[in-house]
Amino acid sequence: MPFDTNCHLDAKEFDHDRDQTIASACSAGVTRIVVPAVETQNFDTVRLLANRMPTGAYALGIHPLFVERSRIEDIDVLRQHLEQYRHDPKLVAVGEIGLDLFEPHLKQAPLLDKQIDFFKAQLVLAKTFELPVILHVRRAQDLVLKYLRQVGVSGGIAHAFNGSFQQAQQFINLGFALGMGGALTYTRALQIRRLATTIDLKHLVLETDSPDIPPEWVELDSKTGKRRNSPDQVIKIAQVLAKLRQCDVLDVISTTNQTAINVLPRLKNLN
Repeated sequence: MPFDTNCHLDAKEFDHDRDQTIASACSAGVTRIVVPAVETQNFDTVRLLANRMPTGAYALGIHPLFVERSRIEDIDVLRQHLEQYRHDPKLVAVGEIGLDLFEPHLKQAPLLDKQIDFFKAQLVLAKTFELPVILHVRRAQDLVLKYLRQVGVSGGIAHAFNGSFQQAQQFINLGFALGMGGALTYTRALQIRRLATTIDLKHLVLETDSPDIPPEWVELDSKTGKRRNSPDQVIKIAQVLAKLRQCDVLDVISTTNQTAINVLPRLKNLN
């Protein structure tokens, strides 16, 4: 059954029912859940959370949306954690890292320069510790590609990918799979759906990005007034991808799972 290759289970939105959410995902047949960090303050949280789940794995990194409040010394904290847990089989990647050019204040100096400095430094750490990376690439595909080529990491996942076909091919050529999640379920998501049906299935992986990017069918929570994604939704996302590609959902699941193992090799031996 499917892997969820990007799930922020440590987020506050799960504080009231985290154990139930994990149980629901396991009952639904989700066999791997990757929990990426977003800042140094949640490194231990995601590690401990992943180790609570037989299906759990984690990544360590500083997300571009958290760079603004991070200090350059946090790169040393990341280095120390990667060194300390380098032999932990559940540590599968450096992530979530990357660049964000969607938020207006982040694409202007000095925050753009700070984003780039953090991204480059984390790529170097990924190369040093021989780990793949989980990338955030929102509106920043070309710039991310530039620094991937400069540093030369061992591939990974371009999460929530929504670039052009040409950009997709460049990520694939560098050893990356493309993450497909809740955005795929919206009929108006024309570019994502084009990619999902034209890119070879062996270059795609499934994800939810929970609690964010809820699929089209997720309704408002009456208590919070918000729509919350959860890892059990990856099953239905797989079904949507299969329908779009006009193939069997079991083929989608088995192929995307194998791709996830190819780009995040430590997923293979998790119990």
